[in-house]
Amino acid sequence: MEVIIFDLGKQYDNALASSCDAQIRADGKYAPCQGCFGCWTKHPAECFMRDSLQQVCRTVGKADVLTIVTENFYGSYSPNVKTVLDRSIGLSTPFSTWRGKQMHHTLRYGKHRLLRVIVYGDITEQERETFTLMAKKNAINYGYEESEVIFLKSPGDLKTVLCGKQRLSGEYLRKKVLPDSEDAL
Repeated sequence: MEVIIFDLGKQYDNALASSCDAQIRADGKYAPCQGCFGCWTKHPAECFMRDSLQQVCRTVGKADVLTIVTENFYGSYSPNVKTVLDRSIGLSTPFSTWRGKQMHHTLRYGKHRLLRVIVYGDITEQERETFTLMAKKNAINYGYEESEVIFLKSPGDLKTVLCGKQRLSGEYLRKKVLPDSEDAL
């Protein structure tokens, strides 16, 4: 299953819908995580808040490929995408294990194949490095075997990337980031 989390306007819905099984619109029309940890303990993978993100953990948890489309905000996710990711804490459990030579929470839904982050907007080289490292760490934390970061000048280039065609102008940079060792997951 492929899931896309995105912060783009409705004009991108058709292009995104044709390239995934489920979409999660990061439009800010939901409450931020309250930090109650109910999605960990009381009702696993389900938020108590009754809004569009109530089942986000279950949707993301089924994703073999998770694509996050976000505007660059100082080398990080846009605030609305970050809120969706915060509300996804129920992907893991309160218990801990070693993954990627670090302590992480155990996965509720098991391992996945690819975490792809597509970043658009102006971005410095230092912000590119920050995003690449963050995607690598997020992939380990969420249980993905690999991560990929794609940088675009504008969201208009998104259709080319989602269709898998190469851009002749070389406007985007693709970096595959693998965990530090084969026993990382």
